[in-house]
Amino acid sequence: MSTSHDNNPAKDKESTFKAEQPQPTVSRIREGLPFPLGANWDGLGVNFALFSAHATKVELCLFDKNGEIELERIELPEYTDEIFHGYLADAHPGLIYGYRVYGPYDPKNGHRFNHHKLLIDPYAKQLVGSLKWSESLFGYTIGHPDGDLSFDERDSAPFVPKSKVIDPAYTWGRDQRVNVPWDKTILYETHVRGFTMCHPDVPQKLRGTFSAMMVEGVIDHLCKLGVSSVELLPIHGFVNDQHLLQKGMTNYWGYNSITFFAPDPRYLAHGKINEFKEMVAHMHHAGLEVILDVVYNHTAEGNELGPTLSMRGIDNASYYRLNADDKRYYINDSGTGNTLDLSHPCVLQMVTDSLRYWATEMHVDGFRFDLATILGRYRDGFDERHSFLVACRQDPVLRQVKLIAEPWDIGPGGYQVGHFPPGWMEWNDKFRDTMRAFWKGDEGQLGDFAERMTGSGQMFNHRGRQSCSSVNFITAHDGFTLHDLVSYNDKHNEANDENNQDGSNNNLSWNHGVEGPTNDPEINALRLRQMRNFFATLLFAQGTPMMVAGDEFARTQHGNNNAYCQDSEIGWVNWVLDEDGKALLKFVKRLIKLRLAYPMLRRGRFLVGEYNEEIGVKDVTWLAPTGEDMTTEQWEDGNNRCLGMLMDGRAQATGIHRRGDDATLLLVVNSHHDVVNFKMPQVPEGVYWTPLIDTNQPDSSGKEQLEFGSEFTVTARSLVLFELHREEAS
Repeated sequence: MSTSHDNNPAKDKESTFKAEQPQPTVSRIREGLPFPLGANWDGLGVNFALFSAHATKVELCLFDKNGEIELERIELPEYTDEIFHGYLADAHPGLIYGYRVYGPYDPKNGHRFNHHKLLIDPYAKQLVGSLKWSESLFGYTIGHPDGDLSFDERDSAPFVPKSKVIDPAYTWGRDQRVNVPWDKTILYETHVRGFTMCHPDVPQKLRGTFSAMMVEGVIDHLCKLGVSSVELLPIHGFVNDQHLLQKGMTNYWGYNSITFFAPDPRYLAHGKINEFKEMVAHMHHAGLEVILDVVYNHTAEGNELGPTLSMRGIDNASYYRLNADDKRYYINDSGTGNTLDLSHPCVLQMVTDSLRYWATEMHVDGFRFDLATILGRYRDGFDERHSFLVACRQDPVLRQVKLIAEPWDIGPGGYQVGHFPPGWMEWNDKFRDTMRAFWKGDEGQLGDFAERMTGSGQMFNHRGRQSCSSVNFITAHDGFTLHDLVSYNDKHNEANDENNQDGSNNNLSWNHGVEGPTNDPEINALRLRQMRNFFATLLFAQGTPMMVAGDEFARTQHGNNNAYCQDSEIGWVNWVLDEDGKALLKFVKRLIKLRLAYPMLRRGRFLVGEYNEEIGVKDVTWLAPTGEDMTTEQWEDGNNRCLGMLMDGRAQATGIHRRGDDATLLLVVNSHHDVVNFKMPQVPEGVYWTPLIDTNQPDSSGKEQLEFGSEFTVTARSLVLFELHREEAS
């Protein structure tokens, strides 16, 4: 079945419908310009510009100040280079608008135009209202025998968010990017709402908003903790899935974007986008970077049975990747129903325009890209020279901000860890899995452990990339919290109302004897030590560490490893800390200070373990408990769970062939269930070793002097970091 707005079989009904709606007018519209895209106020009026390669007509629809009553429809008068555009001389910031786009309704050829559906401007800088689910949101008639090939004539305007013209003016004063070097970057992943809903210093009316994030107590926690960069889960305008609302839940995480320029209205306490700018300014003033988790791989419009909210009705065939054999259906590499087609130049432009907008107008310091492999995939597979990746590298704005890829998706060749081009940092899930398996006591982990601790050079040490390219993490928003990782063997997602079928089953977790909470003091003590082990491993490994909000004081989600729909106490950070939580927080602060104090823990160049004859130094040496170099047999012994990592501070930190003068450190790890006596190695120019931190004795002073050849008893399942005391210069 193929129909268009001109030959629809229900044309008589359409005429009756239109007679009851605002009538088009051309009295106030001028041609305007095809650039920039979106609705842009120039001080005298507003220029409207909308891309569509296949539409036949575009109407600008104006609404009252509440976005509830449609007042007027104005046809955009000009069409230049696939851009519909027009200029309203008497329009001002605050104008509420949407689009109705005319064209063929021909799903089998990829076209789903339906002018009865009010559409959100993809370039809208602000949204008004929220989506209200209704059958009128769909371009087809639900329940019709022809399914999505049918054509629905009901007006969707009362049910969709509206776009709003903004005044971009904001006095930034002396604000500028913090520009934290990668070697000093510590990422802190959090959720605007979840982080602030229970914070005692945040006024009730501000909780869950950008205003809450700039409260002194919130920022003070981040600064005292020592992290450098706050990575916010998606804040772009997003849609709550209908099936979640029906169950009394929401798309809490927000990975369901519908616009890439406007912040979600739910995060605006005062209804003004400058609130986001104020938050950024406060973060920068405190020395903190702001990084956005962005979702450019799909939109909330779903598959062929999804609603028509924006891009589907503007130009479905251009915005989305469609099945080459039957364009009625969508490529679904995202697993959410559709996939944006970044190989199309105008879609690529929209995404890069969005990134530049947040970097320049909103002063954001970087981006983490959800399912980033999709952004670099052509129809025949992932290509590190994809237009999007090349655009980011050569763009004078984007090449200066932090770019972090989640380098996998469910599409063909979806796992691309280590394959992104220079300039990109990548989430390293192998670090997560190796460290979980190692501290759980699994066999045969030493080789992988050593590889992860040195920055995963086998994956990243090429083309001049540095160890910071590996974004190391133990936990992320998706999965167990650190507390739950050591408290549950299995996921407990019953609250999600999916029969505990959602969420990963491969958690590499260990409850240490009891599933969930226990009063057993030995189990609780071991769980705490394991959390200290995980944090120490994360912060002492080469690469860029990322931690999750609340892990620093043992936050729990009660075994839920997929809290995407839990806008509740399950998903919120609980700021009421018990004594164990306070102690862990204190310990994590010590670890972060050590990482920042000792450059050997965060080198740019990879530790490769090769002897440099020119300066007579080997940057890293792997030691057995005897204090001697690990043998091949010891590496291959699956039951071996203890080793030392000697990092020589005399090794050069750059490509200049000269000796360095950093501290020499020895990291000893023991994931065995029993103690191991470790013989302290003799090192040239050294006198004795001093323990800096011991996960078994978190409050130790670190003043003990250990002579070469002496034995240090390494507690079962613990980690110790030593510093070499060198000879005093004469």
